[in-house]
Amino acid sequence: MNTSSVVHIGINQYHGAQKLIGYSEQDRLRHMYMIGKTGVGKSTVYQNMCLQDIKNGEGICFIDPHGESIDWLLERIPANRLEDVILFDPSDDTFPFGLNLLEARTEQEKDFLVSECIQIFYKLFDPNKTGIIGPQFEHWLRNAALTVMAGPDGGSILEIPKLFIDPEFELRKRSYLTDPLVIEFWTKQMAKTSDFHKSEMLNYFMSKFGHFMNNSLMRNIIGQHRSSFTFDSLIHQKKILLVNLSKGKIGEMNAHMLGLILISKLQAAILKRANLAPSERHPFYLYVDEFQNFTTDTFISLLSESRKYGLGVHITNQYLAQLPEPIKDSVLGNVGTLVSFEVGIEDATILAKEFEPLQPHNFMGLPRFNFYIKLMINGKTSSAFSGIGLPPEASIGGSSTKENIQTLSRLAYGSPRLLVEERVNRQLQNL
Repeated sequence: MNTSSVVHIGINQYHGAQKLIGYSEQDRLRHMYMIGKTGVGKSTVYQNMCLQDIKNGEGICFIDPHGESIDWLLERIPANRLEDVILFDPSDDTFPFGLNLLEARTEQEKDFLVSECIQIFYKLFDPNKTGIIGPQFEHWLRNAALTVMAGPDGGSILEIPKLFIDPEFELRKRSYLTDPLVIEFWTKQMAKTSDFHKSEMLNYFMSKFGHFMNNSLMRNIIGQHRSSFTFDSLIHQKKILLVNLSKGKIGEMNAHMLGLILISKLQAAILKRANLAPSERHPFYLYVDEFQNFTTDTFISLLSESRKYGLGVHITNQYLAQLPEPIKDSVLGNVGTLVSFEVGIEDATILAKEFEPLQPHNFMGLPRFNFYIKLMINGKTSSAFSGIGLPPEASIGGSSTKENIQTLSRLAYGSPRLLVEERVNRQLQNL
C-alpha cells in the first residue's frame, strides 16, 4: 500500500507498546464521524489529519464555524502548496468572493440546486417543519428560482423577490423559459392572482430574504451571478479550500447560510463525477465541524452515495441530540469509522451499544485528547479500541504565511468591494 495514502489519527497504547493508528484511502471513503464535548481534542485530530492530506498532495475542503482550525492550518501550509489554497473568509469584505447557489451548468444540476435551495430555507426558517415554510412557499420558490436562473446571465436567490415587483424583469426572465410547468405558473396561476395577494406574497418572501438582502456582507457574496470558484475544478485540480465561517465575525445565520450553500455545491459536483471513469475519481476529502448546522436532508444520500464518487467525509459535533433523527440514524448507520471523546450520560448510553463491549461509564470522564474508536480497516469495522490524539505540529511560517495566502486568494478569487457593490446593487434595483 502506498504510505502517502494513509493518514494517522492518533496513537494506540497497548501493553506498554505504542502504535500509530493508520487510516487508509479506501477506508476513508466510508467516512468518519467524531463526537465529544467542547475542548476534548476533536479539532486537533481533524487539523492533524487535514495537514497530512495537504502534505500528501490531496484535495480537501475544511469548513470551520469557529476559525481557529483554519488559522492553525494557514500557519502550516508547506511552500509547495501555497498556490493551491483558496481561503474563503466572508468577514474579509474588502475583496468579497462570489458564491451563487443558483449557478448551474446542466439541467440536472439546476434541478438539484433548486431542490437544495428549498431545503436550505426549511433548515434556516422551519427546521421542525411546523408550517412556516410549507407546500405553497415551496411551489412559489421552485418556480421563481427556475425563472431567475433562465437566460445566459443566470441569477441569484436575492433576485427572486424582484420577480414579483418588477414587471419588466419578470417578462425578460420569462422570455427564456422553456419548461411548460414554469410558464404555466406565470401565465395562469400568477396572472389570476390579485395585486393584494401578490403584495402578501411579496411580504412573505421578503421576510425570508430580507436578512441577507439588507446585509451588505452577504449581499456582496450570494448576490453575485458568478461564483469565484467551482467545486468541479477544485476537486479536479486537488485544491485546498479553507472556509472560515466564524460565527463571531459574520453572525450565526450568515454562517449557516454560507455553509449550507457550500455543501450543496459540493454535493452537486460530486454527483457529476458519475460521468467519470472510476479510475479518474481520485479522492477528495471534506472536513466539517458542527456539521449539523450545514446539512439538509439530502446529506443522508451524500453519506451513502459519495463513496463510489471518491468523496471522503469527516464530520464532528458535540452531542447526538443536535442531530435530526434521520441524520443521526444515517450517520450511525452509514459511517464506517466512529470516534468518541468524552460525552455526557445520554450519549454514552447510546454509544455503548455501538462500541460493545464498552459500557457507558467508559465514555464519561475520558481525559482530554483520549478517545475510543471503531476503525474501518480493509472494508470492515474493527472492534473498539482506545487512542490518544497526536500532538499538533509546530508552525512553519507563522502569520506571514497566513498573510501571503490571504493576499493570493484575494487577487485570484475576490473582487474589489466597490466593483461588486455596484454590480450587485444594479442587479437588485427596485428592491
